[in-house]
Amino acid sequence: MNRRQVFGVGAAAAGTVLVSGEGSAAAQEDDTAVPATPEQARRRIARVYRREVERAGGTWSSYISVAGEAAVAEGADTVVEAYSVNKIAVATAVLDKIDRGLLTLDQRVDVTEAIVIRDTDGIIPLDGAYPSSITLGHVLAMLLTVSDNTCVRLCGLVCPAAELNEILRAKGFVHTQVVPVANPNRFFLGKTTPAETHTLLQMLVGGTLLSAESSAYLLNVLRSLTAFTDGVRLDLSSAERLRVATKAGWFATGRNEAGVIFDAEGRPTVTYALFASGEYTGDPAANADNYSATHPALRARAKLGRTMMDAVARISAAPAARSFGAKAYHPVNGG
Repeated sequence: MNRRQVFGVGAAAAGTVLVSGEGSAAAQEDDTAVPATPEQARRRIARVYRREVERAGGTWSSYISVAGEAAVAEGADTVVEAYSVNKIAVATAVLDKIDRGLLTLDQRVDVTEAIVIRDTDGIIPLDGAYPSSITLGHVLAMLLTVSDNTCVRLCGLVCPAAELNEILRAKGFVHTQVVPVANPNRFFLGKTTPAETHTLLQMLVGGTLLSAESSAYLLNVLRSLTAFTDGVRLDLSSAERLRVATKAGWFATGRNEAGVIFDAEGRPTVTYALFASGEYTGDPAANADNYSATHPALRARAKLGRTMMDAVARISAAPAARSFGAKAYHPVNGG
């Protein structure tokens, strides 16, 4: 599916909410007014998505839904490099084993000198005290918030690559798979599609991916203010950020992010899966090693995040939608 199909030609077949041509009723909608219906919210999000990805450049494959129906579906079935977005899938496999009584969150794993990935991400490389041991709960929390890459290897100790992929396939994710290597307990993070990542998140909030306890645990970690803030959450307040469960992934030219936006009562309202790569607007040399909020793709995601939050301010999730509770920020000053 190409951009022309998503935003105009082939709209009915694509099953998306689209921005029609200049002069149409949709094009003339007042972007200063808060959308009053899910349909209006979808059109608002689609317009901003089109504008921002064109400004950012690169090749985008995305799926965004509002109240369960698509607002954007651009290359949604394209197999893409997931990078750290697939850490949600890794955590899902580990939590699935916990749900089956094969592991526990308080189970400890050994952190040896040899297992540490000495990159510039995460916390474990900063430790400097090995060997040590940490619980699986700490592993998953660091995996999903500060995106610690050593935690990928620690997950592999309790859920080897072949088993991890089998768990994901059994849940219906044939493209969301890690890439095994010679060591059965290690793997590269692999690929996915926007549609599968979107489905995984929808199953998570719908209660069909994991147990209620594991679902709440995973979403609580992803909604933490410690989790990624340079993309969709960048222009949101602290309270608004707590209503967004998100995970980013980046490597080479890839700039990806996927997550869920909740309403004020904690019910899932927007689900997004955004994958971008290639040549972006601006200086290629400057973009190449820039993974921060100043990168064109992340600027686009920040604009889109603000738009998604505002577009659903008056939109309620489906009455049957499960609530994960409204969260509030309570800082402390030590003690």
